[in-house]
Amino acid sequence: MKLLAIALALSAFAMSAGDPQGFYMWKDAELKGFAKTLAPKMSAQKVATQNLAANGNYSFMVAHREGSGEAEFHAVQADIFVVQSGEATITIGGELVDAKTTAPNEMRAASIKGGSEKKLAAGDAITIPAKVAHQMKLAPGKEITYFVVKVTQ
Repeated sequence: MKLLAIALALSAFAMSAGDPQGFYMWKDAELKGFAKTLAPKMSAQKVATQNLAANGNYSFMVAHREGSGEAEFHAVQADIFVVQSGEATITIGGELVDAKTTAPNEMRAASIKGGSEKKLAAGDAITIPAKVAHQMKLAPGKEITYFVVKVTQ
């Protein structure tokens, strides 16, 4: 009986410790639900984002687009996208046309010269290394919601 009481006390202590620092979990339904909750928050550029968490050199966010985005270049951050819903085309590589520095280690432009295009749809995951230009393009009437991991190198 004494052994059982000790075991129960130890298991209660272990359960109260909670998840370890840096552990995050988002269920599929929650991620897919961001399409509805972010749509009303759309900017003039037809994008809405929400930061979810950060730990050390990586952070998490979700983005919802109903229009094409600017071309982007991150000097020290890699991007990982997991498409939750919708579809788009992403241009990767090439050079930003008339790039403007928008923040330290960040540039934006209206378009990319060169590069290659890849079709994206729900369930797809891509990685974009730091120092690689990229631009999300949407056909009229289309939308896309995607989970983003940003890794600072």
